[in-house]
Amino acid sequence: MAPGSVRAVRERTERSLVLFGVAVDSSLGGAVLLVVSELVANAVRHAHGSPDAEITLTMNDHLLVVGVGDRDPRPLAPAGPACGQGLRTVADLAREYGGDIRVERAADGRGKAVVVRFLLPTGTP
Repeated sequence: MAPGSVRAVRERTERSLVLFGVAVDSSLGGAVLLVVSELVANAVRHAHGSPDAEITLTMNDHLLVVGVGDRDPRPLAPAGPACGQGLRTVADLAREYGGDIRVERAADGRGKAVVVRFLLPTGTP
């Protein structure tokens, strides 16, 4: 993954948010864009064993879920005192919306995904 990947993924995420009915300039839209940017930047910076990443953005009646997966086999420590500021920010944003952050191993054991869930505020389409 190249450093320009962050911008490209952010632009695609903006388009997806619009399709989901989430205003890009809303607090939720801003939080999702920051989370996507941080997670993709981390993958670019740290997932040396992964030439690309899988980005998912899903939404249902109650949740908006962001996932960033890579093929780097090294585990990622959960957000906590020992992690960098970016993951702390991601965890804080998820908690602000009643959500959470999880790190999951890929089903085939080759890589991992960081999954961030946001509970949708009342009135979100």
